[in-house]
Amino acid sequence: MDKVITSTQNPKIKEAVKLTHRKKREESHLFLIEGYRELMRAMKGEVQLQSLYICPELFLGMNEGTLIEEARIRGVEIVHCIPHVFEKLSYRDRPDGLIAIGVHMQMTFADFIGRLASKKHPLVVIAESIEKPGNLGTILRSADAAGADGVIVCDRCTDIYNPNVVRASVGTLFSIPVVEVESSKALLWLRERKIKIVAATPSAKESFTEANLMGGIAIVVGTEQLGLSEQWIHAADIRVRIPMHGEADSLNVAMATTLLLYECLRQRNETIPWRA
Repeated sequence: MDKVITSTQNPKIKEAVKLTHRKKREESHLFLIEGYRELMRAMKGEVQLQSLYICPELFLGMNEGTLIEEARIRGVEIVHCIPHVFEKLSYRDRPDGLIAIGVHMQMTFADFIGRLASKKHPLVVIAESIEKPGNLGTILRSADAAGADGVIVCDRCTDIYNPNVVRASVGTLFSIPVVEVESSKALLWLRERKIKIVAATPSAKESFTEANLMGGIAIVVGTEQLGLSEQWIHAADIRVRIPMHGEADSLNVAMATTLLLYECLRQRNETIPWRA
């Protein structure tokens, strides 16, 4: 019979809540995954789940029973919570009654490189020192949507296991290759593979829609406040600007990444009728 937790003082609840803190995630190599879509993608991506906390009173009717049964078959501990206990665990305004504790994925940079070895013209995103988890999650979501081959997080400010990264990515963290590595290692690999580095900067003369973004491409985006570091600006093979016609002089980093990704996609598919 599944366990039922009725108190927020239960040790299991207290330990799970600690995973909202980066230090605890890094020490334990565990993290929280909340939401039906996120969990479905985590399970499809073979993320190891340690336990699954459920609250049937909060379910939204999204075939939760099938997900729970699949978790049970995989040997995941199922823990029932009453609503106010589950809300203690949740980091959402409107929880849907599903939160799991997952084990960190074990992809190394060597693994990442191996997965892209057969790609003739890889399309990757380099996210340097992104500060806001929501932006990093949205970048992952856009990269997945545009069919990018992977995302490299360089010189991280926020970790990919932050609950808000998982949420903003809508679980695409588990469907696209993602790895964390130092900028120097990423640059060396890009040079070895002859992948062109594309950087968006207001000082560029060429619009992003006019640049040749065919072949192997690495779209590099930087910290929200300061943009790309000099290291990446100097390394860029192509510098482009996104035209700004209002008072603002820049776009949100995730929005800019999405525009650049879809321009790459448009150019690669220019002989195919555009589909919304």
